[in-house]
Amino acid sequence: MIELIDRIFDAAPLLAVFVTVALGYLVGKLTIGQFVLGGVAGSLLVGVLVGQLGIHIDTSTKSIFFAMFIYAVGYQGGPQFFRSINRNSLNQVASALVMCLVGLICVLVSAWAFDLDRGTAAGLAAGGLTQSAIIGTAGDAIAQLGVSAEQIKIMQTNVAVGFAVCYIFGNLGPIIMVTWFLPMMMKWNIREEAVKFARSMAGGKAALEPGQFNAIQSVVTRVYRVSDSSKAVGKSTVDIDRALPNAAVKAILRDGDVLALSDDTRIESGDRITMTGKIGVMVEAASYFGTETVAPAHLQLVEEQREIILTRKAFIGKTVGQMQAQMDIQTRHSVYLTAIKRMGQNLPLLPGLELHRGDELLLAGAPKDLAAVQAMIGYRISAAAVTDFVFFGLGMALGILIGMITFRIDGIPVTLGTGGGCLLSGLLFGWLRSVHPQFAALPTGASNFLRDFGLAVFVAIVGVSAGPQAITTIQQYGLTLLFLGIGVTIIPQIITFYFSYYVLGIKNPIEALGCVVGGRSANPGFAALLSKAGNATPVVSFTVTYAIATVFLTICGPLIVGIITKNPTP
Repeated sequence: MIELIDRIFDAAPLLAVFVTVALGYLVGKLTIGQFVLGGVAGSLLVGVLVGQLGIHIDTSTKSIFFAMFIYAVGYQGGPQFFRSINRNSLNQVASALVMCLVGLICVLVSAWAFDLDRGTAAGLAAGGLTQSAIIGTAGDAIAQLGVSAEQIKIMQTNVAVGFAVCYIFGNLGPIIMVTWFLPMMMKWNIREEAVKFARSMAGGKAALEPGQFNAIQSVVTRVYRVSDSSKAVGKSTVDIDRALPNAAVKAILRDGDVLALSDDTRIESGDRITMTGKIGVMVEAASYFGTETVAPAHLQLVEEQREIILTRKAFIGKTVGQMQAQMDIQTRHSVYLTAIKRMGQNLPLLPGLELHRGDELLLAGAPKDLAAVQAMIGYRISAAAVTDFVFFGLGMALGILIGMITFRIDGIPVTLGTGGGCLLSGLLFGWLRSVHPQFAALPTGASNFLRDFGLAVFVAIVGVSAGPQAITTIQQYGLTLLFLGIGVTIIPQIITFYFSYYVLGIKNPIEALGCVVGGRSANPGFAALLSKAGNATPVVSFTVTYAIATVFLTICGPLIVGIITKNPTP
């Protein structure tokens, strides 16, 4: 049976890759408590096992998929990355940079103290700091070294092995730190602090639990029957909108038919008029129109939801409360903000939340009202339903060109490689899209697919290519790498947390813990923190530090390969 599988995989190496992806993501779904291995680590481990069959896969295939993955990562993080570099979030940016720097120093010290080669040191960084992109950027840098092909293959294998050995605790460490160790040391109750933080952002109002809603509605829709003595008789819809601010005529029924509304439509006695507006205005409307009545069964008020990207300067840096107040002034019709996302994460919908360029705002209202508000806020996501392949091709080409550049740090040659180059070009084109929405369209679904599929195939090929050499490396460095990985995972978090708290002044517990997991790009740790918090308050500081860390941790791969000088002996 093994011989048959071996012959099939030799004849079709890509079959081995996709089998590895499928089995890897299946293994990655296994859950132990709150810990999930994940598809990336699962694919790498399964790939190493499949690679024992000695399957050969063209290395250019691996490079293509990694380039797509890292470009998508940069594209999605571009708006937030450049928005993060400002005075308001400078302390959070500094926290992320300190985390990256301390992590890099820990890896370099470990490599020098235990005589690790370049590949193993980069793998230690990738697994201990849980940044899988380092596998690709370090591998690219290794390929540019002036050493033998056999040494390059060994070091690239060692990157994958180091990642696999250190990755599990690299994921567990942040969970332990932000949900138990750091709160225990600071005597914080995460849930209480999250509720307190949400209340402060809500202007003193209590934050709602998941599944709860405020039954006291500020905006309602009601139907009135116009009496003979009503003040509305003979008035136009525009006259009524002027007389009742913060309310709008939505429909008029006359003799059972719904009239087509225009500014000149006049109200007659016996009409049933549908109004939407603030509850206080609706109380006054009863005396203005007449008796409130039940809406006819056939009456429908068609509302629409739109996802709009915030690009207009008028609202960037403003709070949700300030934006809503300004929109009330600029439009008489009701448009409702129902959700906000940043880098794919749901933000707490609270009045004190500061808005950033590139935030995704979910608005509900009548189509014509939404169109007016959309023009004030930014552009509709559905307008980017088709990928702009002109700019996608230019972005990938620019990234490859940047990756070919070699520079020196203290006489040491360093290159970003294709991965680092595509990351930078992705950041640039993602930012360009947020500023000029008519260019560089890459829909969320398309960018998510490029990111997830590119990484899945890349990691699977890395695992399969590692093959038998992986066993040799584990035997040589296994326990040493494991304990070094624990140190690389824990030490930067402790140092950065206390530095951020006492030096940078990040005193709010939720912001401080969000910076820890964001500065580590630790998605499992972030998920655990969200679970403990019980609301979305950690998202705000996480997105800033995550965007910064993604870039600088990824660049650590080539730096480590350039600074560490040891090459393995074939």
